[in-house]
Amino acid sequence: METLLQQIVNGLVVGSVYALIALGYTMVYGILGLINFAHGDVLMVGALVAYSTVNFLLLHAPGLGAIPTLLIGLLVAMAVCMALGYAIERTAYRRLRNAPRLAPLITAIGVSFLLQTLAMIIWGRNYHTFPSLVSSTPLQPVAGVFITPVQIIILLVSATLMVGLLFLVNKTSLGRAMRATAENHRVASLMGVDTNRIISITFILGSALAAIAGMMYSANYGVAHYAMGFIPGLKAFTAAVLGGIGNLAGAVVGGLVLGLVESIGAGYIGDWTFGYLNSAYQDIFAFIILGIVLIFRPTGLLGERVADRA
Repeated sequence: METLLQQIVNGLVVGSVYALIALGYTMVYGILGLINFAHGDVLMVGALVAYSTVNFLLLHAPGLGAIPTLLIGLLVAMAVCMALGYAIERTAYRRLRNAPRLAPLITAIGVSFLLQTLAMIIWGRNYHTFPSLVSSTPLQPVAGVFITPVQIIILLVSATLMVGLLFLVNKTSLGRAMRATAENHRVASLMGVDTNRIISITFILGSALAAIAGMMYSANYGVAHYAMGFIPGLKAFTAAVLGGIGNLAGAVVGGLVLGLVESIGAGYIGDWTFGYLNSAYQDIFAFIILGIVLIFRPTGLLGERVADRA
């Protein structure tokens, strides 16, 4: 029982990060019908920018304190990723809105490779150790379950951001414009909605969430490198499909379910194999789930709320 509870906690932590990334995928798909495969690499850029900023502050302002240092690193990473998201939408995708679906898909893959190459040139091929400013030592166990301060922060921040985004989309005028654009961008523009602005804001919001997820991912695992966005991005896409791509609540549910399945499955299979194949099994669960969902329920657990374009 203690093993199950521990794996549930671990799964919720990982699933929260997947959910944040999946929200970026599902927002863009909901409005444009586009799978932005460069989204995972925006996460990577956010993690590496945060890494560089935090190290710079530790070197030049060592008395600043752990929390202010992390906050400044996070704000700089968010600013860079938001600008990057806007630039990607403006230069790579805007001209392809009316093109065949294959064109923006190939463009997204090209942007992904471009970001990875630029990151490799700037930060190199090596793995970078993310500064451990928040203790990763487990707290006093409760019911035999260990959790670290880093994991607690990830859970709290993720929950706050997910609730805040759902409120923004469902209860504000900006969210109403986003939903109108998702329903039919031509009709929305006729009703006075600046659809170009709304689409850009969607990319900016998704990129900000990716930056936060990237920093939390690196803080949790202690590393950052130029190729780190591929696997989390692919798993977050799986989470979005699992929950129902185009559905914000579905992205959250899909991310949490995927994290739980990975953690619980890998934990128990690891026991059967004496732990040697734990991480390898954890990676394949996402792709097994993706295949099953696409075969038996292509619309995902919560269905798809994206209307057909006129």
